[in-house]
Amino acid sequence: MNWEQLLSLKRQGDTLKRLRLEQDETRIGFEVDYDRIIFSSAFRSLQDKTQVIPFSKTSFVHTRLTHSLEVSVVGRSLGRIVGKILIEKHPFLNKTYGFQSNDFGAIVAAASLAHDIGNPPFGHSGEMAIGDYFKNGNGSKYKDQLNKQQYQDLCDFEGNANGFKIISENKVGIPGGLRLSYSTLGAFTKYPKGSIPKNPTPHIKDKKFGFFESQKKFFNEVAVDLGLKDEKGNFSRHPLAFLVEAADDICYTLIDFEDGINLGWISEEYALEYLIRLVKGSIDTKKYNSLEHKSDRVAYLRALSVNTLINDAVNIFINNEEDLLSGNFSKALLDESAYKAQMKDIIDISIEKVYKSDEVIEKELKGYQVIHHLLEVFVRAAVNNQQNCKSAFDDLAIACIPKSYLHKEGDLYTQLLDISCFIASLTDGKALEWYKKMN
Repeated sequence: MNWEQLLSLKRQGDTLKRLRLEQDETRIGFEVDYDRIIFSSAFRSLQDKTQVIPFSKTSFVHTRLTHSLEVSVVGRSLGRIVGKILIEKHPFLNKTYGFQSNDFGAIVAAASLAHDIGNPPFGHSGEMAIGDYFKNGNGSKYKDQLNKQQYQDLCDFEGNANGFKIISENKVGIPGGLRLSYSTLGAFTKYPKGSIPKNPTPHIKDKKFGFFESQKKFFNEVAVDLGLKDEKGNFSRHPLAFLVEAADDICYTLIDFEDGINLGWISEEYALEYLIRLVKGSIDTKKYNSLEHKSDRVAYLRALSVNTLINDAVNIFINNEEDLLSGNFSKALLDESAYKAQMKDIIDISIEKVYKSDEVIEKELKGYQVIHHLLEVFVRAAVNNQQNCKSAFDDLAIACIPKSYLHKEGDLYTQLLDISCFIASLTDGKALEWYKKMN
């Protein structure tokens, strides 16, 4: 891989090559990606989707939307700092092609902003609930009517793959969905593989999957344009996807921990001790001791911690640039962090005190029940509609489904996948509201 190819401004449907030197500096192409994502309805729905704590009535607890905005801010900083160093190291990127450090920042910021756009309601339990319906619920009856890859797409329903579908798929006559640049699509795709084979290697890019079978052809087009596909047909991860992943890792490690402290689930004294371990080299003790409120002390340490981890991730990226470009860097950046032990301590506390709290588990169980019931109603209605055997109840259910998710003509896989994606598009509140009305 090489940077001049990885920084592609091409968009789906383009017939002419877009050149960075010809861009209007008031709104460069990569920044357009960010704008298109933030104005999309799929992004707006994240305001009522769970980050960790479902249906929280507390204003300071994060949703998917606030988490995504914070990840994009961290991602932009990571991209700009890395971009500045790379352009100094490879001056031809600026002199010959016109690339600037802000281009790297804009790509990572846009991909980071969209990184959770495909996640279903109720957090990761929502993904598992959709998969469980097809693996162990009534959806398993469709197994013999699908090929192995199609069935696996449904059984391991993946928010990352759904996200790629949302930001790249044709909808309402608009070619290419949001028509993002191929660079942003590449940086977005942390897992450049289909659902089969599962975990073929210990490489971080193979941990999950990043596109459904229905998007495989287009992802291949993106990968070829960016130079992510090797001569054997294998896909490499876009190097900037490592920065998107690092931005997410930094935020969920620190922000979920902060939510736990503010909710009183993690004691302040205990928590501050762990945060101070991350920032002991940069903390201004006089300033820290002058802060009267717990939330201010936590926010101060969190800000220092974010800065510490950003600088660490940048150093790891730059020191491993050659391996990143060859596809041989096989871990998440922060797996090589000098602060790996401190981050693990923080995550372990969050798992015990937040992720496994009674409140979170009880609401995830409710989410499981809600999603199973909605799938049962809407899958049956859509399939019966396709097979011309729908009931009066099916008609009512179909009236609730946007037409873009219904396929009177077409294959069963496309219909099952699109109903699953429709359920994934619902907010926590909307899914619960429909469930209550149906019961």
